[in-house]
Amino acid sequence: MKRVFGVFGDPIAHSLSPAMHNAAFSALGMDCIYHAFRVKPEKLEKAILGAAAMGFGGLNLTVPLKEVALKLDCIKPDPLAEKIGAVNTVVFGETGEIKGYNTDGLGAKQALQNSAVEIEGSKIVVAGAGGAARSIAFQLAADGAEIIIVNRTEGRAIELAKDISTAALSGNVTGRGLSGLKELLQDANILINTTTLGMHPNTETTIATAEDLHPDLTVFDIVYNPLETRLLREAKASGAKTVSGVLMLVYQGAEAFKLWTGIEPPVELMKKTVLEALQA
Repeated sequence: MKRVFGVFGDPIAHSLSPAMHNAAFSALGMDCIYHAFRVKPEKLEKAILGAAAMGFGGLNLTVPLKEVALKLDCIKPDPLAEKIGAVNTVVFGETGEIKGYNTDGLGAKQALQNSAVEIEGSKIVVAGAGGAARSIAFQLAADGAEIIIVNRTEGRAIELAKDISTAALSGNVTGRGLSGLKELLQDANILINTTTLGMHPNTETTIATAEDLHPDLTVFDIVYNPLETRLLREAKASGAKTVSGVLMLVYQGAEAFKLWTGIEPPVELMKKTVLEALQA
């Protein structure tokens, strides 16, 4: 009997996780299938319990479900997910236990390292205050970076910065309003967009333009559809280095795959599959 895996989110039609994971399952000769499911936050617990009842192998959670999942009684988060305050990977144990993990921060770290970007000692501006921002800021703060979280609602950025400072045991995390982004970027080393701005189908939206950026900056957009977002185009125009969201998608997905199966997935094939899907 084929084992089912999936990703829950809303919206979800744009997700390339099915293509990526199905390519990995096929290459490894595993009788598994991965689907995308649209699930609203208020239905998440029922959806997860339903997946468990039907014998699903595991789940990914994406916008806007990561923080909601941590508050559900049915999920037992591991210590890292609990500290971060968000769950993006669900594992169904053989004894009926449902465990929650977070692979986003590690995926972002690997994406930066793969692009030869120094994290320790860097000044990193993280745009957004959702589940992805939480996990990425936590990981990079723990790795020795100075983090400034900017958000349209300044209070959310400040609150998140306080949470991460405590969880990551780092005093180098602050929160600001989005209106001060241009000034903050002048002496920043890295800008990471964790918002949905620029995501298909609203591809012409961006948090910053070329005049806001500079050549000594690395711009990392975790949005991967389209492959080159407007923010990345603006970054190239300014002479800044760019890091594609495809890398984070692949690396966090590979970590989830290992949690579900205990098997090392074919990362390069997963990356190739995503790139081909985006270029089709």
